[in-house]
Amino acid sequence: MSVYTTLSLQEVQVFAAPYGLEVVELNPIQGGIQNTNYFIICADGTQFVLTLFENMDAQAAGELIPVLEHLGAQGLAVPVPLKYNGRSIHRLKDKPAQIAPRMIGQHPMPSNIAQVEQIALAQAKMHVALKDFPLQRKTARDHDYWYHVAMQMKPTLNAADTALLNNLLGLYQVLTEMYPNRPKGFIHSDLFRDNTLFEGNELKGILDFYEMNQDEFLFDIAITLNDFCTEYPDVKLNEAKATAFLNAYSTVRPLTEDEKACLELYLAMAAGRFWMMRLQVAQMNAAEARTGDDILQKNPQEMRNMLIERLKFVTA
Repeated sequence: MSVYTTLSLQEVQVFAAPYGLEVVELNPIQGGIQNTNYFIICADGTQFVLTLFENMDAQAAGELIPVLEHLGAQGLAVPVPLKYNGRSIHRLKDKPAQIAPRMIGQHPMPSNIAQVEQIALAQAKMHVALKDFPLQRKTARDHDYWYHVAMQMKPTLNAADTALLNNLLGLYQVLTEMYPNRPKGFIHSDLFRDNTLFEGNELKGILDFYEMNQDEFLFDIAITLNDFCTEYPDVKLNEAKATAFLNAYSTVRPLTEDEKACLELYLAMAAGRFWMMRLQVAQMNAAEARTGDDILQKNPQEMRNMLIERLKFVTA
């Protein structure tokens, strides 16, 4: 949720008018790395989020609307985009754009046990609700995609980091062949604490579904468990929180025995994926001269350190 495309209040007022919104204030949002986002405040006090999709066409951006509508109908706290003329995706500055309600709450920084349990329950409910959802995404960010990213970044790594990456990918190949019963479905893929909102211990919003794709549920679990159960800058896993997460998740969708066998590996693999992604984003920002206070650059070293810590517990 960085700001790559600068918008004026007048431009947003014109864009928002067909939705029946009278915008009086516009504020850029930091936090996130894919799209441009602004908070918009209307004359009646209501607030919304305006998103410009920087790397998606209208078809790809619109793919998620039925998903959010479905999850909202299941009682999950997700921002269902507004519509006019029967569509949620329109164009602003020649890019696909949408407006969705602003969900109120705070990122759990740090999380507590009750919040960990709440996000685990919500994630399991999403996995069950979307397992057989009839959606084909134009971009599939599954393991093949992430392997391609790793191969793209590999020539830029030093010898130690190359060895670290090779070790991770080798373990992944061995263990996933040994334990093949790992169910797939649509997953959020980016369910970090900064994509959730809480009021106290109550989950009020799950945000930023743009990375959603069909992949193993275990990857989604690993991504979220890593973040919610780690107390940065220390990258060690908080075992009490991790146990609470897994116990809560399993009340909705019990893990298979093969998923349990691969969990430690997937915690490492999730850290490795985001290490590579952050390196790729840094490379892209440098190539396109994206700089300034409104551009968020997350630290790749944080995920590299987590990867090393998680690998201590993986055995083939």
